[in-house]
Amino acid sequence: MIKLKRVYEEPSPDDGTRVLVERLWPRGMSKEKAAVDHWCRDIAPSPELRKWYSHDESKWEEFRERYMKEVDRELLERLASLSRTENLTLVFATKDPQRSSAAILLELLQGEGA
Repeated sequence: MIKLKRVYEEPSPDDGTRVLVERLWPRGMSKEKAAVDHWCRDIAPSPELRKWYSHDESKWEEFRERYMKEVDRELLERLASLSRTENLTLVFATKDPQRSSAAILLELLQGEGA
């Protein structure tokens, strides 16, 4: 099972392996409180794409398309492989889970047969 969770939410035992999928460490969050097992910053959108998007809802569809093209397929496969053997929680910081790069990763991972 793969799920999404904001880094600001309390971790739970059913999260399984928690992977932070942000390029930047979440503001105001200590490593202990984040309770992530891995920080996979290279799977996050490039700095240029992230700055271009800037969470502007009108750019969501184009951001989604661009990110799907640039995402590191090797890292995506590593996450997919992990999710086949245990619960995986993609941890992110943005306020809008539906319009986040983590949501796109979830979509891609589900398409990978995870």
